[in-house]
Amino acid sequence: MTNDGQKFDLLDRQLVQALMIDGRAAFSRIAAVLGVTDQTVIRRYRRLRGAGLLRVLGLPEGERVGLYESRLRIQCVPGAAVDIAEALARRPDTGWVKIFSGGTEVGCLVSSRTREDHEALLLRKLPRTRQVTGVSAQTMLHEYTGGANRCFGRDELTGEQIAALEPAPAGGEGAGEDVVRLDDADYAMLAVLARDGRAGYPELAAAAGRSESTVRRRIEYLRGSGALSFDVEVHSVHLGYAIEAGISATVVPSELAAVGRALARHPQVPFAAAVTGAANLAASVLCRDQRDLYRYMTEGIGALKAVQRLEVLPVLRQVKRAGLLSDGSRLFDAP
Repeated sequence: MTNDGQKFDLLDRQLVQALMIDGRAAFSRIAAVLGVTDQTVIRRYRRLRGAGLLRVLGLPEGERVGLYESRLRIQCVPGAAVDIAEALARRPDTGWVKIFSGGTEVGCLVSSRTREDHEALLLRKLPRTRQVTGVSAQTMLHEYTGGANRCFGRDELTGEQIAALEPAPAGGEGAGEDVVRLDDADYAMLAVLARDGRAGYPELAAAAGRSESTVRRRIEYLRGSGALSFDVEVHSVHLGYAIEAGISATVVPSELAAVGRALARHPQVPFAAAVTGAANLAASVLCRDQRDLYRYMTEGIGALKAVQRLEVLPVLRQVKRAGLLSDGSRLFDAP
């Protein structure tokens, strides 16, 4: 086991990777794949979660459910980044709130249920905040890895173990729809899953005001249609990655898809997407140390000839990780 500043042991890492593959996999199934008892897996999960080191979250896939999403880069006056980041983190519609090295820039993902809410934050609330000196927003056009595909560090599991843990492939009813419509009961259920992606069906049914069988079918439908995915919140340092950085790259447009797919195969990259703006590719990279980051810049993404310009922004502090559509207060509402 681990204290906050130590790495996870082998079983910890295997459990994390198993949950990255299927966040709602039965503990008995995980135990069978890892070759330990059910109780061992349950105790280990409860200890990690109880210590605040691990959390499984159920999150809506923005494009599939019609959320209005933007990746923001917010420039602040010196000394204001922590307050701005913490205020953003308390909003229920934000995720991945981080302060970049230098201490005057905050990055985050905003996912709003309505265009009006989205525009209110971008056009009125943030610009009227005196400590904010500039805001740039990018729309995600296509994710190459992230959400349901977000996984890294699988080296602790064999190919056979990974295959045994993979959930059934998506493609059920609703998989071909442009947008999956969510109702109030769905959002009530999602609010529970945003706090605990492994919440039991009785709790989900009580929140949604539906029967357990109905909730079970609804979750299966949302997962099968690609509208709901399960993410694992874990500080990367516990998996041996001491360095996290944001990447902003300009790629030859005709090669953008090929570069995005290449990044998705890199084990250091938990997220990569095509985005709007002059820099048309955004990614996150996890490295073991600065030398590892240098190797990735020169031999990983640096080896992709279509990348014309590269900006690397080391993360100074991760203020909020995934957690979208969870309980939170409205910020930046003052006129």
